[in-house]
Amino acid sequence: MAWRVFGWLMLLAMCPQFLPGQGFTPEESVRRMQVPPEFQVQLVASEPQIQQPICVKFDERGRLWTIQYLQYPNPAGLKRVKVDRWSRTVYDRIPEPPPKGPRGADKISVLIDSNQDGTADQIKDVITGLNLCTGLEFGHGGLYVLQVPYLLYYPDKDHDDVPDTDPEVLLEGFGMEDAQSFANHLTWGPDGWLYGVNGSTTTCRIRGIEFQQGVWRYHPLSREFELFCEGGGNTFGLTFDARGNLIYTNNGGYLAFHALQGAYYQKTFSKHGPLHNPYAYGYFPEMKKVGSVPGAPSTGGTIYLGSQFPERFSGSLISGNFLGHSISWWKMSPLAATLLAEHAGILLNAQDTWSCPTDLCQGPDGAIYWSDFYDQRTAHPDPDANWDRSNGRIYRISAKGQPEIAPVKLRDLPLAELVQHLNQPGWHADRARRILAERRDQSVIPLLQQRLVEAKDPLIVLQHLWALSVSEGLDDATATKLLDHPDASVRWWAVRLLGDRKQVSPIMQRRLQQLAGNERDVMVRCQLAATARRLRKTGLALLLALLESGAGEVETYSSMMLWWGLESFALSDRETLIQTVVRPGACDKPLIQFLIEKLMRRYAAEGTRVGYLACATLWQAKLPSIDSDKFQTRLETALSLGLSERSSGLPPIGNGDLLSNFGETGANAATAGEADQPPAPKKFEPLSDPLSKLILDRYQAKNDSVLIPKLAFLTGDKSARKQFYQELATGDPAARKTRLSILEELGEPDCIAIVLPLLQSESRLQALRVLARFDQPAIVVQALSLYTVMNDEEKRAVRDLCLRRAGSTRVLLDLVEKKQIKAEEVPLDQVRLIALHQDDVLNGIVRKLWGNIQPGTPEEKLATVRRFKNDLRAAGGNAANGKLLFTKHCAVCHKLFNEGGTVGPDLTAANRSDQEFLLVSLVDPNSVVKSQFLNFSLSTKNGGVLQGLIAEQSDASLTLLDAKAQRHVIARNEIDELKESAVSLMPERLLEQLTPQELRDLFAYLQRK
Repeated sequence: MAWRVFGWLMLLAMCPQFLPGQGFTPEESVRRMQVPPEFQVQLVASEPQIQQPICVKFDERGRLWTIQYLQYPNPAGLKRVKVDRWSRTVYDRIPEPPPKGPRGADKISVLIDSNQDGTADQIKDVITGLNLCTGLEFGHGGLYVLQVPYLLYYPDKDHDDVPDTDPEVLLEGFGMEDAQSFANHLTWGPDGWLYGVNGSTTTCRIRGIEFQQGVWRYHPLSREFELFCEGGGNTFGLTFDARGNLIYTNNGGYLAFHALQGAYYQKTFSKHGPLHNPYAYGYFPEMKKVGSVPGAPSTGGTIYLGSQFPERFSGSLISGNFLGHSISWWKMSPLAATLLAEHAGILLNAQDTWSCPTDLCQGPDGAIYWSDFYDQRTAHPDPDANWDRSNGRIYRISAKGQPEIAPVKLRDLPLAELVQHLNQPGWHADRARRILAERRDQSVIPLLQQRLVEAKDPLIVLQHLWALSVSEGLDDATATKLLDHPDASVRWWAVRLLGDRKQVSPIMQRRLQQLAGNERDVMVRCQLAATARRLRKTGLALLLALLESGAGEVETYSSMMLWWGLESFALSDRETLIQTVVRPGACDKPLIQFLIEKLMRRYAAEGTRVGYLACATLWQAKLPSIDSDKFQTRLETALSLGLSERSSGLPPIGNGDLLSNFGETGANAATAGEADQPPAPKKFEPLSDPLSKLILDRYQAKNDSVLIPKLAFLTGDKSARKQFYQELATGDPAARKTRLSILEELGEPDCIAIVLPLLQSESRLQALRVLARFDQPAIVVQALSLYTVMNDEEKRAVRDLCLRRAGSTRVLLDLVEKKQIKAEEVPLDQVRLIALHQDDVLNGIVRKLWGNIQPGTPEEKLATVRRFKNDLRAAGGNAANGKLLFTKHCAVCHKLFNEGGTVGPDLTAANRSDQEFLLVSLVDPNSVVKSQFLNFSLSTKNGGVLQGLIAEQSDASLTLLDAKAQRHVIARNEIDELKESAVSLMPERLLEQLTPQELRDLFAYLQRK
């Protein structure tokens, strides 16, 4: 017995979802929390004073602020027009900014601890009526507030926590499709810019800049807006380390990304769309990490820069784990041009499945403060759920035995004392620098310059450099000294601050080029490339200096940053770039080879004669003496890719294969907020000499390259095309396979006569895929004539070929009606394609053969399916309770394990192991109604109406079986009208009647073996 008790205790410790009574009082929650022995947890504030906090931030007076996200998840005053499976929503209008727009429930509050005991004794609502507010920052005599689609500024010049006027709209256009991925986390950067991030499933369109995921920034004085970097998943939270590295956290499966200026980062492209630079040709991954944490989605991470915690925490990333109900910490260290995060441990385990950390910050006392959404539902996609908005907590994690630090009111300090606070990286330095940026008092500049010279610690040098910059005191003389600084982080920050000016003096330009020619630190080289991209008039010279000094190696980060810089000059300075990389001896250098490949693809994708001429020049570059054949193949690959991309614009945002077997195809499947049709193909010019001649000469040389036949086909040359078809008809199997794959992509009608005979060969499947491109009756006739001798994959290809067009679909259905092809042989996903033709005759045949088959489940219902999937994933179910639910809600019509009714299909033999199939069938019962279960609507001559399945019929009467298994016998002479109903007898919204736990219980029973 003892080992059983021990086992249960271990299970409960590892899996707090099995602990009884989740949803504890704030005081009990504190007692349950586990922290390392040297730490303690204190409750700062809780419900009912605050609910659903998503932000914690301290102002310059040492007061804690939060955003209460009470309006989540739906904006007030708007109506949903369209929703897709990811809950991306189109609303009926764009709301006006407050106070004119709809008044929401969100509010910004300040928590006042008047007796400094660590607990808030007064909570003051400063701004109310906000409508999904996700960002807050202080500065320049007021509050910056992020409420999509706007960045707002509320002036408060007298600092009485009462806005002086209605807010000013600084920016508009932040995406509002999904409240789980709004722009968020306003944070001042060391450089005086206001930074924010944007999540995964909203599209921003601000001042002509479109993006989804990424880091953006706004300058309060120049009012410039920039996309700092693109990509990064569902970003939520950003922070800066002691050297000014920007780290942004992610609640979509990654830990965090280290943001380099102007870089491109990984995202789920099939779901979130492509990078907006189609010529990026690559991206950086998430920050390298060692180790992982259960419930890894990271929220609101912060770098610890205080002195209260033990030394081992200094510089670590402390991050909330939303689904893990915990807070983890990660040791950070440099790794080439990026950072390495090593999991060091759990700082706090809430032992409570309702606990949901949303944000963390370091207070002026060196403690860590964190907000807890505290919600029994961690699966949040459902916009219509009965949300419990009554909970919310803020906690403080501090080291035991540390003296309390009284808050300092930095705003009232004289300049010299403010500068003194720059020696304390973290809250003190950040807020002091922010106040200096607001004052811009030129009298502080000599003091800052003096401290720059005197400081030995590079971290202190950086603090004074940033303060000097925001005070508008960074001159060329100071910058020149900093470019010679022994610490690389000081050098790269000097380069970055110079680049943000977008132009430099001739003296500084020469100095930057000298640095580019001699610099070996990868991080500095990356920043030089980013800065060059910003210096439009002189940037190319800086990039070429970087290229010259680094041509002997390819280092992932610096090489890609160099490419992104050079690509921005690819068209304006074409000749300079080409001559640089093709000069004698250049191709022996790995970095030059890397850039030639990129340029080859870029100019080919341009689709112009001048672009083809550039490709020809690159093709004829003197090949490297070593591995010339491999390099030639790389060039051919780049050329092929570029030519394939000539006509394509940016693809639309997709659905990432979520529920892809059930969704609608065609126009109705378009992502919410996006165009219903993909962009029109771009026009391009045909290939021209000398590039065509180079390709054809190589083709005639009978080389072994698999790419040259494709390139030769693209030239359009008649003799090359003839040779291609001869090789297709008579070549060896490998050559034939290669050429058929080319025709799948590029085939034209003149290939039909060559490919049709291949239906009789071992290449039948590929031939079918080629022929599917063309609308010719002879193709359909010949393909179907061979149907009986084909394997299953080939048969499917024939059906796909027929179903592309209404005419050939009719031919296929005739064979099914005649039972020459079995109806059960055609899977549901193919039958659904027939509805896309919108042909009444075809739809009638489908109903007769298979039933009422819709083209797929609408996006809005797939959003409901996704929500239920998340509820099912959250915990386990009880099959015994599920049986009771099945008996109550389902057994009247359906039989399972020999128990239940017969109105609907017997579920025992159904595909019950497929959870998605079951969910879609329950959420959208009208999507597929088999012929034997078609629902009929009957009206009688005396005004009665009945609905049900036809159970029996004769010349004299007809028997309907209704949804309650009741039989209704109606005489034929009493029937006024009998017609098939488009609606299933099974009711919709059945699952909406269940709680999340009841849903899990029901599915535990349904999926029982």
